Order: sequence, then structure tokens, then C-alpha cells
Amino acid sequence: MKKAGTVPDLISIIVTTFDRPDALGVVLRSLARQSDRSFEVLIADDGSGPATVVLIEQWKPRLGVALSHVWQEQRGFRAAEIRNRAIRASRGEYCVFLDGDCLVRPDFVATHRRLAERGWFVTGNRALMTQALTKEALRRNLEVEQWGTADWIGQRFRGGLNRLAPVLRLPLGPLRKMRPLAWEGARSCNLAAWRADLDCVDGFDASFSGWGKEDSDLLVRLLHAGVRRKDGAYATGVLHLWHPEADRSHLAQNERRLAGVIASRRVRAEKGMASLDHDVAPAGAGSSMAGTG
Repeated sequence: MKKAGTVPDLISIIVTTFDRPDALGVVLRSLARQSDRSFEVLIADDGSGPATVVLIEQWKPRLGVALSHVWQEQRGFRAAEIRNRAIRASRGEYCVFLDGDCLVRPDFVATHRRLAERGWFVTGNRALMTQALTKEALRRNLEVEQWGTADWIGQRFRGGLNRLAPVLRLPLGPLRKMRPLAWEGARSCNLAAWRADLDCVDGFDASFSGWGKEDSDLLVRLLHAGVRRKDGAYATGVLHLWHPEADRSHLAQNERRLAGVIASRRVRAEKGMASLDHDVAPAGAGSSMAGTG
């Protein structure tokens, strides 16, 4: 049955992960409970080991929608490149990017479908769970994605959550377009864009080395291409499980690179999806991990 919104049919949910099957398992659990079923899931795997492969195989018959595994050899933080591989493997006209430690509520896909609009990308937000709440949720298999507002208000007062805004719902209407040219504050852990727009800018730029700013670069280039920002706050918020801070040794270098992109008005990635055209799968990668599984 055709859903409301402007997305004609299939939405591609691209979930980035690296060697954290415990978190990925509960993220897939939250995706299995979506009210809107017209979506596929692609695991963009930046070099995880066998435990992640086993988990994905276990979920394939249980998820209720198509589940693919897109894998690349682990050679440091290469989130931009693995997302590009997943984009190329996707079948939907609309892509929603999600991190493999971000749980979604049952209307996540339906809400992104409702907010989708040609000429706009949608930036969501996140609530950070503390280390203690994350450990408890994973140990006891708590279905936190099903919790209501009252539960999260209680957690906020108990210190289990860093802020309430991402778990609240407000009908912002035209206010969602108040910052059409802003890229600041948006993150690829909860971001949606039309596949045609991603093709136009050639996806993420894998020339960004290590953690940081590769998602900002994508948004800046989308803005350069004429795509505008629509705010998904108070509608699409995700629940971000705690994890240790990533290595930020490349951040200053990536910030300088981003500043150059902003000044240049460049649209296409220097090392985007087109750079994968002549790519050779790494030796030793199993068939279930070298492409879509």
C-alpha cells in the first residue's frame, strides 16, 4: 500500500557498524518493529569480524524486510567509503543513514517518509544514553525504543539521558525549514537524502581520513548543489548507546579540508562513489562480506 509523503516506494536504511554486534543487534530489533514496512536495510560494515556476519545471518529471516551486508577490509576509520559502497548497493530512491549504535522508535521510517521532500535533505537528532543505562539496556535486553515520554523524563531526572529534546514530539510545520543553508550540528547518525542528490555530489568523500567532518562535508556539498536542509528535530530522534570517544587525531586536518570545501563551492567529492568503479574486492574477503549478502 502506498504510504503518505513523496517517496514513491522503497526507502534504503544504511546502518554503519564496526565490531559492535551487541549494539547492532538491538538496532536491528528496533528496525524490525517499524510501522512502515516499505524499506530495506543495508549494513555498511567497516571491517567487522565474524561475529557481525553471524548476527546479520541470524537477523535475515527475522527482520521482515530485505537485509544486506556490505563489507570492506578494516584499514582504519573509513566510514565515508563504506557508506558509499552501501549507497551503490541500495535499491531505494531515498536513503536514511543511521549508526549501528542508534536505536529507532517504531515510527522512524514512517516519519522520515512523511518529511521527505524533493530538493531537501532531512537532519535528525539524537539523545545520548549514559554508560550505565547502556550497559543495563544491553544486559537486560530492555526495549528502550518502546519507552514513552514519561519513561524518558524519568531517565533524564535520574541522569540516564543527556537531553530530552530528541525524544519529544512537536509538530513544527514550516519551522522545519527555518535553517535551509545550515550544515552545522547535523550528523550522519540520523540523516536522510534522495539518492539522486547523493549521486549528484558523488556521495561521501573518502579523502577525509579518520574520524570527523566527512558528514559535514557531504552536507556542505549538497548545499552547494542547491539542496536545502529540513530539520527533523522533535520527530525523528534516535537513542544513541554509549561508546568510548573515537580517536580524534585527524580532526584538525579534516576541519581544514572542510574549510577548503566551504570556500571552494565544490559539489563533487574528490574521492566519492565514482572512485569505486575500478575497485577490486580485498583478497581473502568472504563472498558474504565482500558485497551485499
